[in-house]
Amino acid sequence: MTPASPRRAGGVAAASVISEFLRVQADVAPRSALARVFGKSPLSADSRPWYLGALGELTVAERLAGLGPEWTVQHSVPIGTRGSDIDHLVIGPGGIFTLNTKFHEGARVWVASRRLLVNGQKTDHLRNARFEASRVSKILTREPDAVASASGIVVLVGVKQLTVKSRPEDVTVLRDAELVRWLRKRPATLSPERLAELVRVASDPQTWGGSRPTPDLAAFAALRRTVERARRVRLAWGTALLVAVPATLFGVSQLILQSLG
Repeated sequence: MTPASPRRAGGVAAASVISEFLRVQADVAPRSALARVFGKSPLSADSRPWYLGALGELTVAERLAGLGPEWTVQHSVPIGTRGSDIDHLVIGPGGIFTLNTKFHEGARVWVASRRLLVNGQKTDHLRNARFEASRVSKILTREPDAVASASGIVVLVGVKQLTVKSRPEDVTVLRDAELVRWLRKRPATLSPERLAELVRVASDPQTWGGSRPTPDLAAFAALRRTVERARRVRLAWGTALLVAVPATLFGVSQLILQSLG
């Protein structure tokens, strides 16, 4: 039996990132016929990070769909009036969680109590996740005696290796495949009444004070198909070369042997 999906309280996954990706991609010149033949990516150096960011958030949104109905999930939650948002907000019996999704394709990630490195480079992932959780805690606490403590999670998508030397005390770092199981295993900390109140407040658009972007999902889907087709073309060319080069070398070697014979 398939478990019921979590309750949705609004928001389109990756809305802000998709909107920015489409804005940046609009300035990219169309590929030439030859570029299409050889599978050149339609993405530019500037638009590619936004595209990968969108894929990361969409991947995590798909994972979160596996939570049960006792969980409430919001995507692209606006914070303030300056365009900032929380990638995903999850509220359930185990608490309030703000998810900061990071797509690091093929990367090696190293985590310590105060530092997260990607391929040896320092990042602000822990600090940002901590800051987002703090902001959400304050926003959801409407009354002086109503404490709403959110926990920050950094969700890693596409990483090749994750090494945790020591776990940060106030931020959890997980691969996307670990996320749902980890959330389900959290001990219940919210009563049904408190949970219902938090969901009510979080579901009220007035709570967040910002507007949610409305991305052109059809345009993004079309570009995603184009990117995938280009990737398949490049793979086909690579396979053809792997076959052709040894065959050519073999043919040349046979001609040399015949001439020597």
